[in-house]
Amino acid sequence: MALFEGFDSLTVTGADGGPVHVRRGGEGPPLLLLHGFPQTHAMWHAVAPLLATEFTVVATDLRGYGESRRHVRTGDAPPPYDKRALAGDLVRVMDALGFGRFAVAGHDRGARCAYRLALDHPARVTRLAVLDIVPTADALDAVDARGARQLWRWFLMAQPHPVAERLIAGDPETFLFGAHAGLFAPEALAAYRKAADDPAVVHAMCEDYRAMFGPDLEHDREDRRAGRRIEAPVLALWGGRSHTERHHDVLAVWRRWAGDVRGRALDCGHFLPEEAPAETYAELRSFFAETETEAEAAAGAG
Repeated sequence: MALFEGFDSLTVTGADGGPVHVRRGGEGPPLLLLHGFPQTHAMWHAVAPLLATEFTVVATDLRGYGESRRHVRTGDAPPPYDKRALAGDLVRVMDALGFGRFAVAGHDRGARCAYRLALDHPARVTRLAVLDIVPTADALDAVDARGARQLWRWFLMAQPHPVAERLIAGDPETFLFGAHAGLFAPEALAAYRKAADDPAVVHAMCEDYRAMFGPDLEHDREDRRAGRRIEAPVLALWGGRSHTERHHDVLAVWRRWAGDVRGRALDCGHFLPEEAPAETYAELRSFFAETETEAEAAAGAG
């Protein structure tokens, strides 16, 4: 089975001058899809074609992931993998495609880029969907001993370079995929494995998590102190059997960050678009198809 059949494949220059791999398909209002760890844009393979019947779907590989390759660091200074920098890549991509305003949906790491994009570039984002996360500051503030055991990858990958990379290199298959491999379609899993065969991609993944504990956390805390909020309507979806469900009142957390928040848990684990593609599509389609006039009427009725 070919993934993203009928979609164009192109490369756009990111904010740092590096390549960003993009798949584009469909016609209609622009909708940007962002993947999570340890995946690539291929994670949207079951959802993107359905959305493309009503939207212009743009799916990218995040900086350092998939085919959006970057070089391994050569000195002590970390390369910019904070979500503010990655959001800059995404603005460049959408500019290059001619989209001044657009909707965005992200899962996992992509959702962290998505909400940072909405906070830093509010005039660009019409609607925001975040899948199986709460904001980084809230996520880290809530970690207890039990949560730390479940989220051990976060803490291992954030260890200084090159400690994390060397540990992962000992058994990358188990570390990156492990028991989750059976959740992915064979063609998608093959794409993930192919990308992760490159040590530069594993390095980028680690830099992504290092940024989570550094600039990403500080940017969230700065926004909280300043009372900065997301202006766009927000759809929060999460897995009913995920860590997010067990440790957070998801809608309550997101309502501290935005005025218009809705959402629910789906009957799955963490990987919503791959474990529950039909439900994920239905929720995203309904949310992104809603016009601003309908949203205003709904808000007034409530």
